Formats: sequence, C-alpha cells, structure tokens
Amino acid sequence: METNQPHITNLIVCCKKDDKNAQLELYKCYYMAMYNVAYRILKDRFEAEDIMQEAFLAAFTKIHMYKGKVTFGAWLKRIVINKSLTQLKKNNRYSEIKMEVIPTENEEEKTIDYKTLNTNKVNDCLQSLKENYRIILNLHFIEGYDYEEIAQILNYTNENVRTTVSRAKKKLKQVILANNIIETRINER
Repeated sequence: METNQPHITNLIVCCKKDDKNAQLELYKCYYMAMYNVAYRILKDRFEAEDIMQEAFLAAFTKIHMYKGKVTFGAWLKRIVINKSLTQLKKNNRYSEIKMEVIPTENEEEKTIDYKTLNTNKVNDCLQSLKENYRIILNLHFIEGYDYEEIAQILNYTNENVRTTVSRAKKKLKQVILANNIIETRINER
C-alpha cells in the first residue's frame, strides 16, 4: 500500500470497513486533483464534477479490489480517466482517432524559447487542440502515462499512440508559435 503516506493507508483500511468518515477524508485528499483530471478531458465543469463524483462512488464501492500495487491516487485517477472517456463517447464528441495532416513542406524549422513560455498560455493552446490531440497530450504530458498505458486506456495500438502523440506535439508547437507571433505583434504596438 502507500508506504510513504501512512495516513492514506489508514484511511483506505477504514474505507474497506465502510467507514463513512474515512471516505469523506479520502475524498477531501483527492477531489480537486481528480476534478482537474476530468476537466482536462471533458472541458466542461459540470460534467467534470459529475464524473469525479461517480468515480469516487465507484472507487468506494470497489475499494476491496484495491490491492495497493499502485498508489491509491493513481488507481483513482485511472477510474476518473476511464469514466471521462466513456462520457465523451456518450456525448458523441469523441470517436476513433482521426489523423490530421500537418504540413511540413519546406517549412523552416522554428524553435521555441521554452524558458519564456507561460504555462497557462501553453495549457490554453493545448486545450484549443482538437479533441483526440488534446486528450492524448493530456494523458502523456500532464497525467504522466507512457505510450503503452495510453494505448491500453484508449484501446489503440502502440504505433497509433506514438504517431498521434508526435502529430499532436507538432500541432501544439504550431499553435504555440502562432500565438507567440500574435503576442509579439501586440507587444510591438
């Protein structure tokens, strides 16, 4: 179990005994992080709140299945991600990955000065990408999943995940560069 967080381990033990106070404490420890995970996928505050609540209900219902092979937060995050992706499918807003052609013909390779990037602006650029690119980059960069884990979560091949991540990164770079050009023009005025 959570060897570096004995408080969480104790709460999990109590939750397995159906202790409502322990469930509330565990909820307080993780609700904001899980809401953020759901929101990054769904881009809707109300849906993210609903999915987060459903995920906690599912986790508390199935907490006896939690064996401690991963941290409780990682286990719960996987539930939130799966429920969020299911919700997207229900909304018909997410389907199979459609590859976007990103032009590369004789374009001069532009570089980005990463030291000057504002993380909020980068996140805004990420959120502006089409759904499959946004989701796959969120899972990879923000949630920290590797290609194999993403392939498992999204039920894609490893090659499809690698290709999509590569294309999504190129598209994100284009969006960042386009926004930097706009900001430069505004600052010059």
